[in-house]
Amino acid sequence: MNLISCDFISKDKGMNGMQVWEAMAEEGFEEIVFASDPANGLKAVIVLHNTQAGPALGGCRMWNYASEEEALTDAMKLARGMTYKSAISGLPYGGGKAVIWGDPSKDKSEAMFRSFGRFLQRLKGRYVTGVDLGTTVQDMDAIAQETSYVTDMTGTLGGSGNYTAEMTAYGVYLGIEASLQEAEGSRSLAGTRVAVQGLGKVGYALCRYLRKAGAELLVSDVNGALTDQAVREFSASAVSPGAIYAQDCEVFAPCALGGVLDRRVLAQLSCRVVAGAANNQLASPEAAAELKARGILYAPDYAINAGGIIATALELAGSGAEDIRRRVETIGPTLADVYRLARSAGLNTAQAAGQLAEAKLAARLQR
Repeated sequence: MNLISCDFISKDKGMNGMQVWEAMAEEGFEEIVFASDPANGLKAVIVLHNTQAGPALGGCRMWNYASEEEALTDAMKLARGMTYKSAISGLPYGGGKAVIWGDPSKDKSEAMFRSFGRFLQRLKGRYVTGVDLGTTVQDMDAIAQETSYVTDMTGTLGGSGNYTAEMTAYGVYLGIEASLQEAEGSRSLAGTRVAVQGLGKVGYALCRYLRKAGAELLVSDVNGALTDQAVREFSASAVSPGAIYAQDCEVFAPCALGGVLDRRVLAQLSCRVVAGAANNQLASPEAAAELKARGILYAPDYAINAGGIIATALELAGSGAEDIRRRVETIGPTLADVYRLARSAGLNTAQAAGQLAEAKLAARLQR
């Protein structure tokens, strides 16, 4: 299992069977399932990256992708990230992800998610799914009518309000503290300027933690109403989506979609730390090296945003809210381990996180 390029499929050549197999072999993927049910419009991809440590655990995303290639590539990136997220967090799960291609605001139906549940059942527990971008507790309830390999249903902790998002945000908040300790020598957020990109459930909850700790917030979202709400509630300063990267701040917290840290954005950053909730923040492996060269500390996304998967895994094991919160609090020490390894071995933090995750996975397999 190696942490290498995110560019699974050549855009110049398009997507075909051979390139998918090559990508699977190169990146260590175990299985890809394409699911289709014309009766209800279901078009889904289920990707199992690695199940050596246990069943693949990862949410079901619904998004209006531009192409089949984009849907598959996103599922593969996310599934691989879940392997590393579970491994670095010491969880007895592997990595998997599902994506449903469609507009979640108008294309979904109970029949669609029940059909997806039937496909999930055929995997016989090798993959367990849950809520993700574009899906809801009610969607999980529909899936649960066809299979038991689903989380975040009505009546569960994960299905209660914004619990999973809250635990993710709490972990990111603690990770920001640990990152400031590494970069600045103090974990205090009092008077610290944090630019938060994306005010969805996790980003908004993160703002609440940061503001309570005394941070000065710069906020941006494509939804102007959310930005206005954050300005009112947190005394934040509103920034246009295109300008959020260039803000003079201590911390840039990307909490929207992945791939944000590309060459164009890197050139604009004026911060000491990049630490946020988004998955797959690096547009390429070279981005981590560029951040290191510029003296910007990067908190590897699958280490800092693991609060949600920790909550799900522990609830599946029968743990309650107090135990889950204590386990989420290990995210700070985990990041400290990453930074220590990066310093001692002369690595960028993405490389260090990959080595730490792989070492933890190897140790688990030897038990």
